[in-house]
Amino acid sequence: MNRRFVSIAVCVLVLYLSAPGIAREKRIKPGPLTGTWECTSHGGPRGDMPFTLTLEQEKEIVTGSISSPIGSSELTTASFKDKILEILIESDQDSYKLTGKFKDGKLSGEWSHGAEKGTWEGKKQAAANK
Repeated sequence: MNRRFVSIAVCVLVLYLSAPGIAREKRIKPGPLTGTWECTSHGGPRGDMPFTLTLEQEKEIVTGSISSPIGSSELTTASFKDKILEILIESDQDSYKLTGKFKDGKLSGEWSHGAEKGTWEGKKQAAANK
């Protein structure tokens, strides 16, 4: 009986000590798009316009928001696959689509809003030191 109790106690202790390591392995590392991106769009009726993308990426799923001098919004849908970011922003009146290629730590691509089209590029802000 005593030997059995010791065996059970050792097993429980091993599982308890290994649990933090297992939990660390299950955490998904944020994707390369996670962060704040300072961007500029070109070709619109207002000329070049700065905008900010705040993104969270987990594998192919991207969430976040966009803000510019004309307003801000949550991203309706967004994905990142084969180094291509696709973003759709929809409201009752408008829809915007951005596609961009991730290369050398930067994003660049095209945007569309109805018949309007243009290009854009962005650079990720340096992470703040904690």
